[in-house]
Amino acid sequence: MKRVQAYQYELIPNGEQKRNMRRFAGSCRYVYNKALAVKKEAYEKEGKTIGYYGPEGTAKLLTKWRNDPETQWLSEIPNHPLQQKLMDLQRAYTNFFKKRAQFPRFRAKGVSDSFRFPTRTQFTIDQPNSRIKLSKLGWIRYRNSREILGTAKNITISIKADKFYASIQTERDVEDPVAEATTATGIDRGITRFATLSDGTFYSPLNSFRTHQKTMAKLQRAMSRKKKFSSNWKKTKAKVTKLHIKIGNCRNDYLHKTSTEISQNHRTVFIEDLKVVNMSSSAKGTIEKPGRNVKAKSGLNKSILDQGWGEFNRQLTYKLEWNGGRLETVPPEYTSQRCPSCNHVSQENRKTQATFRCVECDYKENADTVAALNIERAGRAQLA
Repeated sequence: MKRVQAYQYELIPNGEQKRNMRRFAGSCRYVYNKALAVKKEAYEKEGKTIGYYGPEGTAKLLTKWRNDPETQWLSEIPNHPLQQKLMDLQRAYTNFFKKRAQFPRFRAKGVSDSFRFPTRTQFTIDQPNSRIKLSKLGWIRYRNSREILGTAKNITISIKADKFYASIQTERDVEDPVAEATTATGIDRGITRFATLSDGTFYSPLNSFRTHQKTMAKLQRAMSRKKKFSSNWKKTKAKVTKLHIKIGNCRNDYLHKTSTEISQNHRTVFIEDLKVVNMSSSAKGTIEKPGRNVKAKSGLNKSILDQGWGEFNRQLTYKLEWNGGRLETVPPEYTSQRCPSCNHVSQENRKTQATFRCVECDYKENADTVAALNIERAGRAQLA
C-alpha cells in the first residue's frame, strides 16, 4: 500500500530569508483575497461562477495581475505558490457547494500564513547537512529531529508567531499492515469525559483552551487598550498569538497520544457520526426569533470545540489504517437512551448527565459507558 505522510521541521532562516518568506506568504494571501473578491462579484452581479481553468479563470487572472504595472511586484514571487493558493480557493468553493465546509472567507494577516511548493523542481532536501533549498530563498537550515522516509512530493512553509516551519509531504510503498490487536471497541465522545470506550476505559478531557482562558482574556483586554498597530499593540498581539499556538499544540499532542494508544490496542473502532458543525452552531437566533439558553449553549459550544473531536476522528482514521485496523461510523440516534441489558429506549433512562438507570429492568451504569456499548453493538450489527 502507499503511505502518504508529512514531516514537520522548524526552520532556522537568516534575516533576509525571514523577510522574503513573509513577503511570499503575504503575496499568496493577497492573490487569494483578490480572487475571492472577483469570484463573489461575478456571482452576485451576473450569477456566473469563475473556476481556476478557462479563458476567464483565476489562473488567467493571475497572469494578468503579474503583468499589471500596479501589481507587478507579484512577478518577483515564485509563480507556483501563487497558483497553489488559487487552487486552494477553488477547493474551498467545491467543499462549500458539496456542503462539506462553510463559504470561503477572506484571509487576515498573521492568520495561517503559508505558501506551498508543489513539485521537486522548486526544492531540494539535504538531510545529512540538515538544510533545505527553496526557490528564490536559497539554502535554509532546519532542526533535523527525525529522518524523512519516502519520496518528498511537496513542501509547505508556514509562519506561526515568529517561527517558521516546513511541512514535507512524502509518499512511499509499505507492506500491507497486519493488525496485532484483535479487539473491537465503541467510543463515546463527551465533555466530562473526552472519550469513553465500551470496556469502561475512559480518557479525561485536557481542556487546553479553558486552562489558559483567563490569561488569554487578560492579554486581549490589554491589547484592546492600546493604539492599534503601535509597538506595544504589536508586542501584546505577539503574546496572544503565542498563547493560541501553545493551546493548539497542547491539544494536538493530547489527541495524537490518545489516538495512537487506541489504534494500537484495537483492530476495529466504532464511533458516532456526529455533525460537529451543527452541534456547535450559535444559539443567538435573530431579533424576530431570539435563541433560548444562549449563555449555556455558548459554554457548551466552547467545550465541544475545545475537545477537537473532528481532528481526533481524522487521526484515528489514518492511524488505524496504518496498523491494519479500520474506523466505522454509526448513526448517533438513541445511543445514550437505549438500555444495553433489555434494549428499552426511553429519555427517562438518563435523567442525569453522568448516570444511566433503566426504568424497565433497573440496569445501572455510567452513562458514557452505556453509550459506548450501544455504539459498539450498532457498529457490529452494521458490519454484519
